[in-house]
Amino acid sequence: MADFDVDDKDIEAFRRDLDNLVKHFPKEARRLMMRSGNHARKIVLRKAKQSVVEDTGNYFKSIKRGKVWVKGKEYKVRTYSRSPHAHLLEYGHRMVGPEPDKKELGYVLGFNIFDKAGKEINQDWNKILDDELYKILKKL
Repeated sequence: MADFDVDDKDIEAFRRDLDNLVKHFPKEARRLMMRSGNHARKIVLRKAKQSVVEDTGNYFKSIKRGKVWVKGKEYKVRTYSRSPHAHLLEYGHRMVGPEPDKKELGYVLGFNIFDKAGKEINQDWNKILDDELYKILKKL
């Protein structure tokens, strides 16, 4: 549902550091992005629990962190929902009555969970990556 690409003026320095990390420790770079993706997943889950009132909890269980992939020289990770009704909660939907006449009863507004979480992730992204990079450097 949402890719988190962060463009910031300090990001170039981080990319150089990440390139050096990739050259020397390729598995650690992938783990760094996996852990930062987990942080992104937690932020999305927190936003979902704030806005969606749900009885079963299946929507919350369906929010996942995807695999880390490399595009060019950049490592990327995404957070998404595997739920079949996630797009209805995210963007909104029409309420339609029963089968014989299918009268439209109204419109349910979407919660825009991934958009709201994406803004928060963009603000906290440098801090998340600095913390994860510090954990890696502490192991060395």
